[in-house]
Amino acid sequence: MKDLSRPLSAPRFNFLLQPEFPLNALILAADALRIANQNSGVELFQWCFVSETGAAMRASNQMWFDVDHALDEMPRADVYLLFGGNLPTQHISRRLLARLREAARLGAIVGGVDTGAFALARAGLTGTAADSSTVVHWEAQASFREEFPGTTCEDRIYRINGNRAYCAGGVATLDLMLDLITRLYNEALANEVANALIHTRRPDITGQRGDTREASEQTRLADRLIEVMEANLDFPLTLSELTEAVGISERSLVRLCRRSFGESPMRLYLHTRLQAARNFLFYEEYSIKEVANACGFSYQAVFSRAFKGQFGQTPRAFRAGYRDRQRESTRPELRRLISDLERSEA
Repeated sequence: MKDLSRPLSAPRFNFLLQPEFPLNALILAADALRIANQNSGVELFQWCFVSETGAAMRASNQMWFDVDHALDEMPRADVYLLFGGNLPTQHISRRLLARLREAARLGAIVGGVDTGAFALARAGLTGTAADSSTVVHWEAQASFREEFPGTTCEDRIYRINGNRAYCAGGVATLDLMLDLITRLYNEALANEVANALIHTRRPDITGQRGDTREASEQTRLADRLIEVMEANLDFPLTLSELTEAVGISERSLVRLCRRSFGESPMRLYLHTRLQAARNFLFYEEYSIKEVANACGFSYQAVFSRAFKGQFGQTPRAFRAGYRDRQRESTRPELRRLISDLERSEA
């Protein structure tokens, strides 16, 4: 990264929005820059909002957000942050990849928020020998590893490496922005922004999930067990292999699972695989068979029965219901008019 310890002439941020993007993360990013300008009394930062066509973009909470530019019309910027969401691979267009690569060639900081790293990996901007690690929201990590096996997902809230920036999303977006403000201006201003937003800054290596920070031996072993299970979804380990990987006896492993999760080790393993399958169905467009195989089920019928037992519906019904809800939230005023017309003609 360039030496940005001295103020530049109003560094510009381009916030690129994908369908189903996380609105909370975007608001924190923009507000951090607004407060920096407000507290300094001058325009230290500029920013704009971008969608592929320049049309309003729907967030994951179903709110619509107007943008300033289309991808092909956006101004050059010092920082490009792509806000990915629940559909990280369905809207990675050639145009988007071209703009990301162009920004990288021009020396800009290019980053992904939440699931934005999917597009950066597709563009060849991460998962390389020079930058083999990335950060995505913890729910999307299994899906990312399946899509990009050569890239390592780190359990941290954000990561800046050279001119690449990655963030898990949510409140972690504010931590990333505070780091960027420090780099582009100074530490004092970043701390002012944090105080204005009633936020205590966190180091980039902070783990994403607060429920994994208890330091007891039992918690550390439970964390390690889940990590082993999540790293071995497609070819599930046997009970003896699990005990060897965690480093405790079979009896201790059974006791650990009962105390920590109220389940036997293999039932816990099944729940872990099914939760990963749900995330694959939610985030990706893999076939049901591909999802089954990725989560360690040799037969699709066995997978469907297990999934229905866990979530009350088959994988196909789960995906169809989610897609239907997405469609229903698209231009509801038009859908209402069409429905009214159909009723009047009936």
